[in-house]
Amino acid sequence: MVFWVILDKILSMAKGRESKPHIGIFGKRNNGKSSLINALAGQDVAIVSEVAGTTTDPVKKSMELPGIGAVVLVDTAGIDDDGDSLGAQRVKKTLSMIRTIDLALLVIVNNSFDAFEQQLVEKFQSHNIPFLIIHNKSDINPLQSELKETLTSRYGTEVYDFCSIADADLDMLMAALQKSIPESAYKRDNLLGHLISPGDLVLLITPIDSEAPEGRMILPQVQAIRDVLDNDCIAVVAKESEVPSLLSKLHPEPVLAITDSQIFAKANDMVPSHIALTSFSILLARQKGDFDNYLKGTPQISNLQDGNRVLILESCTHHVTCDDIGRNKIPRWMRQYTGKTLEFDIVAGLGELPAQITDYSLVVQCGGCVITRRQVLGRTKVALDAGVPVTNYGMAIAWMHGIYHRAVAPFLGQGTKIPG
Repeated sequence: MVFWVILDKILSMAKGRESKPHIGIFGKRNNGKSSLINALAGQDVAIVSEVAGTTTDPVKKSMELPGIGAVVLVDTAGIDDDGDSLGAQRVKKTLSMIRTIDLALLVIVNNSFDAFEQQLVEKFQSHNIPFLIIHNKSDINPLQSELKETLTSRYGTEVYDFCSIADADLDMLMAALQKSIPESAYKRDNLLGHLISPGDLVLLITPIDSEAPEGRMILPQVQAIRDVLDNDCIAVVAKESEVPSLLSKLHPEPVLAITDSQIFAKANDMVPSHIALTSFSILLARQKGDFDNYLKGTPQISNLQDGNRVLILESCTHHVTCDDIGRNKIPRWMRQYTGKTLEFDIVAGLGELPAQITDYSLVVQCGGCVITRRQVLGRTKVALDAGVPVTNYGMAIAWMHGIYHRAVAPFLGQGTKIPG
């Protein structure tokens, strides 16, 4: 049992660290999903067997697809695996993968399309996931034209007859994937382009504390530095202890200061009010998250009551310290700010929630630096659909330290009213 718990954590951590487009392969047991993923990969990356249910957990492989580029292929357990309690858990895991992918391949065989496939399509559609239907093992039983016409008409998607050992079929499928992967899966929205102009100086305030990785910087800081350079601007990086002295010497002065969220209050005091100030986490909230709903959800911190539960979503797993921002500081600040007795659950990676989403009064999502925008949105959509307010690490911290309006102002048009 311990082995499987550890394995699940390792898989969750690996999944969280893949920011490439994800292509999920779904269908019933023994429909040839693993054979399909091996054909796409051009190598044996998934176990193939005549025994139904060989794939018991999502298995993923990062690779380059010709004409497409770097992607992650995700092989899932059969949607009809309902023979026992473990089977039901595997189906639940398969369905949970839908919110993490950018494109779905629904694999059918023997011209069969029933309630299992219909359930999958409904899930794809509810998450706005584009999908293709692959009729596999066409060398044994070819696709009937009537079924193809019915499915194409009903769902408005392409249906392909496929044999994993036919080169022509593989070329056809690769071409279909090129057309079907949404551009948003590859597009990297500019972090700072709308805030700065060529030649501007940007100050990045980067604490080196117990949470800082040994000998390097955290990913959001690296991403921000690269984005500053991509916009033909100048990045000046300093620890918070050096900022007052640095600001007295810089000429011209920075047009923007970006700080680690956990020292927002210090940065607010150090950086003159005429210089725009925000955080790395809020930059990511604007780039990858549901920013408009974060704006609506953040003020709900003030409405929390005794006994309310708050869900904190980390998108990666990492070494936890006593100063951990998500596990220690945010809960402490939130209790201090509200004066209420609050309960907190923390989920690392993209694992399952420990309770029903409606059991929570607020969800706090991290910046999501190591996952895709689709995965961040899929994670928070569950809460938003249930009417549970959602905020972001940086926005929540800014609210609790009384500098929320300053921190989000750079991302809003002049005269825009900020909720709360």
